[in-house]
Amino acid sequence: MRSVASRVLRAPVAARTWSEVGYAVTGAVLAVPTFVIALLGLVFSALSLLTIGLPLLTGVLVLARLSVRYFRGPARLFLGWSWPNPPPVRRRGSGPVRWAAAVLTDASAWKALAYCFARLPLMTAAAYLGGVLIVGGLLGITYPVWMHRFPQDSPWGGPWGLAAQGLAALLAFPWYFRLIVWLDRRLVGALLEPGPERARIAALEASRAALRADAAALLRRVERDLHDGTQARLVALGVALSRIERRAGEPELRAMVTQAQGAVVEALTELRDIVRGIHPPALDAGLSTAIETLAARSAVPVDVHVDLPQRPTPEMESALYFSAAELLTNVAKHAGASRIRLDLRALGGVLRLTVTDDGRGGARPGSTGTGLAGLVRRAESLDGALRVDSPPGGPTTITVELPCE
Repeated sequence: MRSVASRVLRAPVAARTWSEVGYAVTGAVLAVPTFVIALLGLVFSALSLLTIGLPLLTGVLVLARLSVRYFRGPARLFLGWSWPNPPPVRRRGSGPVRWAAAVLTDASAWKALAYCFARLPLMTAAAYLGGVLIVGGLLGITYPVWMHRFPQDSPWGGPWGLAAQGLAALLAFPWYFRLIVWLDRRLVGALLEPGPERARIAALEASRAALRADAAALLRRVERDLHDGTQARLVALGVALSRIERRAGEPELRAMVTQAQGAVVEALTELRDIVRGIHPPALDAGLSTAIETLAARSAVPVDVHVDLPQRPTPEMESALYFSAAELLTNVAKHAGASRIRLDLRALGGVLRLTVTDDGRGGARPGSTGTGLAGLVRRAESLDGALRVDSPPGGPTTITVELPCE
């Protein structure tokens, strides 16, 4: 019982109370622009019935998704409370129309818009009524002191009755703010935080991305060890065998040394092929340079256009490089083409590789000997996709899309 009474008495001066007061007051101010966004969302939703409001509504929903971070700042500052960003917008295909359709059907965006609408009334009520309790309580509890300096009619219950009312208000306002913050947390949990399934999916995606990065780093270390260790030792063995061959007098011994040298050369060739398969040396200079090198070595002339504002992650670079190499090889072997156009660019959060040739067409992902099925699996393992447009008689356009990370 004493602990409850002491908590009630200490609540008005507790650090938690004034953190919640600061959160509510700043929340009321910061909620004004997001409330305007919510009102615009209502207007544009009505206009969307006439189609003209759809682009405007898309922009409002994008702003509503960004408000998740906007609201998280004061919560983290005053209450040490945080929540994750909404999951990325999932879309099928590329292009602005499909992106807008994905935003318009994104549940996280609509929930964030609902929170933008509900936050201002809640925080305004907290700031206004809480302010009345604090100011009224201070005036009431000090009334017996300043009533003699400013004489007036005695209030109901007399000066000490008003002081008791002021004390009650001061003891009550911390719990009022805690109620408001509790309600706000429930709203955040329902509208801004991802649900258990979404959170689980996000955790799995993050763990898979981490595993991909670890696998790429491991392969890079293996490539470096093979290149700097095993390959160097094989070269040294080849040199030693050459010296033995020059000093050997017996023909049988010289033949054995020559055979061993041939085996060393074959092992070096296989090792270099393995190293190139793990991490092509051309990627050390960047994906753009590696693609241009592939094009220069192609048996069919290639027009290259690369537009990458920043360097992709190593696993994305490797996937795009091997995809480009496989597609150029396929054209040279099967298409009978005289010209290839290779286009690689970042567009709308997607890395898009497009290879077009003027060959005979008829390519299919399951075509024997083309390796397209392997490219499909490689793209899907990175949450990407491969599309083939190859009517009989050509031209053939193959597009590989990988999400930017």
